Amino acid sequence: MTTILFDFDGTIADSFDAVLQITNRLAKEFGYEPAGPEEVERLQNLSSREILKQSKIPMLKLPLLLRRLKTEMHREIEHLQPIAGMYDALTQLQQKGYRLGIVTSNTRDNVSVFLNKHDMESLFEYVQSGVALFGKGRSIRRVLRQHQLAPDRVIYVGDETRDIEAAKAISIKVIAVGWGFNSSYALAEQHPDALVRAPHELVEAIANLHPSPNQV
Repeated sequence: MTTILFDFDGTIADSFDAVLQITNRLAKEFGYEPAGPEEVERLQNLSSREILKQSKIPMLKLPLLLRRLKTEMHREIEHLQPIAGMYDALTQLQQKGYRLGIVTSNTRDNVSVFLNKHDMESLFEYVQSGVALFGKGRSIRRVLRQHQLAPDRVIYVGDETRDIEAAKAISIKVIAVGWGFNSSYALAEQHPDALVRAPHELVEAIANLHPSPNQV
């Protein structure tokens, strides 16, 4: 059976504005410049590693910044909405026999609050939370090991270049979504297996990579 693993922020949850407001609010404390609209648009066309390099955030401060971001997100999580059309796409995938999971750098608690609020918890079999900014590959490997998943039967879906990088590092298929943080241009530069620009395209893109279990 094919398993679809999803990123959370920017892929399932429409959290872009909340994350931007929080990171701008923390800018002075952590020694980087807040981003205005033009700067945000420029950053969206860069890879995750390029953004981190240009931000000039001291590497020693990065773990603390990530923890603060997650703490601040906990205060905002109940106000976030799913990406428009995402609930229907996820429901279709489940009905077609795909197994669904979440692998995220957000906290399990934040994700659970969101899923419960929007009646989405039953769609996912598990949630794997990681800590490091570029540690998603390790989190995906942990899911594969714990649930005995074959890499060639897994697809990862995410909205950032680091999601593509993580999936490729462990040789699983990856679909990039153009409605999150990185622009479609930046995502395409990383050569995902598919790039979709709206949730209704996701079901077909997944079927093209792995036919629905109910149709095999």
